[in-house]
Amino acid sequence: MNYREVAIELIRRAQAIQEDGSDIRDITFVKQDAFVTDPSRFIAACCTRRAGKTHGLALRFKRTMMKYPGCLCPYIALTRDSAKNIMWEILKEQDEAFGIGADFTEHNLTMTMPNGARLQLFGADMKNFIRRLRGIKTPGVGVDEAQEFGSHIEQLADDVLIPTIADYKDGWIALTGTPGPIPHGFFYDITEKKKYGYSLHSWSLYENPYMPNAKEFVEDLKKRKGWSDASPTLLREWKGQWVLDLDALVIKYQKEINDYQSLPEPIAGWEFIIGVDIGFDDADAIAVIGWNPKVKASYLVEECINKKQGITELAMQIESLIRKYNPIKVVMDTGGLGKKIAEEIRRRYSIPIMPAEKERKFEFIELLNDALRTRRFFAKSTSRFVQDSSLLKWDQSSDKLKVSDNYHSDIIDAVIYAFRESLHWTYEPEPFKPRPGNKEWLNQQAKQIEEELVQRYEEEKSNEKFWESPDWEDIYK
Repeated sequence: MNYREVAIELIRRAQAIQEDGSDIRDITFVKQDAFVTDPSRFIAACCTRRAGKTHGLALRFKRTMMKYPGCLCPYIALTRDSAKNIMWEILKEQDEAFGIGADFTEHNLTMTMPNGARLQLFGADMKNFIRRLRGIKTPGVGVDEAQEFGSHIEQLADDVLIPTIADYKDGWIALTGTPGPIPHGFFYDITEKKKYGYSLHSWSLYENPYMPNAKEFVEDLKKRKGWSDASPTLLREWKGQWVLDLDALVIKYQKEINDYQSLPEPIAGWEFIIGVDIGFDDADAIAVIGWNPKVKASYLVEECINKKQGITELAMQIESLIRKYNPIKVVMDTGGLGKKIAEEIRRRYSIPIMPAEKERKFEFIELLNDALRTRRFFAKSTSRFVQDSSLLKWDQSSDKLKVSDNYHSDIIDAVIYAFRESLHWTYEPEPFKPRPGNKEWLNQQAKQIEEELVQRYEEEKSNEKFWESPDWEDIYK
């Protein structure tokens, strides 16, 4: 039996839905119901995949909206697309099951209840996202897949969301998600370290009464993926445990070994590559990769990310960076419209742009990861590249090597384009030269003399006149 069938059965049993929405719940799903009815102002649910946390969040919203006619409740996910993919159909399904009669407006992803209460879906990637939330009053706001937000979720919660619920004595903020691949951050501190006073909830797909054959499902997944019982991805996504899971990440940046605060030497004498990934619906991203010819490592020196800008603005940014760094090459994604844009920039601004190689992207990702692992690539932990590295994951549901569609990073693509062309790996260190007179120098001189004598012997022993010489034995005794 699925969620829809269960909800319909509950409606048949109920005499009527209470005006305050108190009947909108599922008492057969005990742990989810505890989350739905929790009266706390700050609530967090850290669950496994397929546990039903988003269904619970949707029920919580509906209860609140029934209680407060005309209110506005924001639902927030990492991107607008992910907000729609995760929540939109669940809202429609529950609306039909409970017979609420809400209106659904697709263009702005808003559900309007018969009493005028609205639930609007937001993505943190939407233009003026923060501005849209500032100043509103709401009895309830939910952030889903909270582990995906990175470090800026703390500012979002404290500076933006908390003031929005102040006008309601029972206003609430709910954060829901699954343990992320890197065990740190605001959601980790809340759910694992129990900081900031949130009321905590946790349950798994094994406790979801509408998940048929959960154990068989996970066992089959383990076999197909070749996971052991200690696999980080298994423990994290299907057991609900916070563990380091670098295998889940496309880019394996580690702050402990790949972070830098300042460049090791002044950039005079450095060489640079500029990588450009263009987009309109997404963002234009520019990465400047630099390396010192005397060091076998490269650095993300600067990055620029701008949404919905024109060709002129993009060309001016590139031109400014060329003047600043005098790069040996500018590489750009010329797929699709990119080819026309690159050609237009070449013609108008005389900027020498070369097409980025994209056919072997997975190979270049592996090269970048190897450089990260061996301390040959560095970036600032505060950079957008590093933030996106903790969000861009492999698609675990696919049997093929595939990047998840849940999050797209423009700056990571720009970094890969530039890193592929950098020449830091060509550096060969100068041979060690000991100080004259010390032990190492004397040993080196003795070895050099020995090698010269051996070479002379090899060259002359084939010369017959050499063997006729009466003193050859004295020379090589």
